[in-house]
Amino acid sequence: MKFGAVPVDEAIGALAAHSVRAGEMVVKKGTLVSPDIARQLKKAGVETIISARLEPGDMGEDEAAARLAQALAGENVRVEAPFTGRSNLYAKTSGVLVVDADAIDGFNAIDEAMTTATLLAYKPVVAGEMVGTVKIIPYAIPEALVQKGLSRIGRDALRVAPYGRRSVGVISTMLPGLKPGVVDKTVAVLAKRLQPANASIVWERRVPHDTAALAQELAARASSDAQLIIVFGASAIADRRDVIPSAIESAGGRVEHFGMPVDPGNLLLLGSIAGKPVIGAPGCARSPRENGFDWILHRLLADLPVTRADIMSLGVGGLLMEIVSRPQPRGGGESEDEE
Repeated sequence: MKFGAVPVDEAIGALAAHSVRAGEMVVKKGTLVSPDIARQLKKAGVETIISARLEPGDMGEDEAAARLAQALAGENVRVEAPFTGRSNLYAKTSGVLVVDADAIDGFNAIDEAMTTATLLAYKPVVAGEMVGTVKIIPYAIPEALVQKGLSRIGRDALRVAPYGRRSVGVISTMLPGLKPGVVDKTVAVLAKRLQPANASIVWERRVPHDTAALAQELAARASSDAQLIIVFGASAIADRRDVIPSAIESAGGRVEHFGMPVDPGNLLLLGSIAGKPVIGAPGCARSPRENGFDWILHRLLADLPVTRADIMSLGVGGLLMEIVSRPQPRGGGESEDEE
């Protein structure tokens, strides 16, 4: 692409690189300079303008943006028609955004002339929400560069995993000092958390904070209609040998991972029983504010696998805002039940 200041006559057939105002006449940025426009500009006293002219092998900004966005868009992502070198991508359905970060980073490293940006990976999104954008910086880029970008970005690097798990079972363990009203509030908060995923609590049980009692309830409910089981402990999990992990294993289940580098949310436990996931919720999950529990909950509701490696990769960005439900600030002594 040729770019620079040229006499008005030489700009015919090129694009005005910047808006030009001459008296009452305005030529908007990106306008194709026609003979009539050139004549009017000269009449208004304009002798030169900065123009952009495509050369053989160039691809216009809109076509380039559209082709790259179409390649980027995967399952449940739609592409908006390009405008001024930008093509936006939107979620077709509610779910969790899945991003191939290596593909995005690799694409953006190719050349400064073409860029793409997305929301954070694994962010819950709703239908119609903008999840990404492709922007071509100049008015045109070589088609060979577009081809290189298409090769690097691959296919379907941005997709939305729709919510698939709709039924959730809840077990709360009880101790004498835990008021039933606290549990009632916890269940209500969870119900609101599930609404964006169109999921609901299909059953709720309360048992003593005891390994045998909880194991018996887990075993009894393992084959229920709940696709996900969440256990709220009367006391926070302090060790893999504590009540909740021990009960999961005693009931024939498995503890996949305990602990996560997200604060609040450190004391989350992930397990499974009868092929369905079990979350040992951290104390902060009683609060409606965002915490590490939300991150794992939404992935599981979207039927996305969550591994130990997935959890331990959450440290960067895992320090979340202070929440008012913590009885003490982090700097002044920890309250383990809120972790």
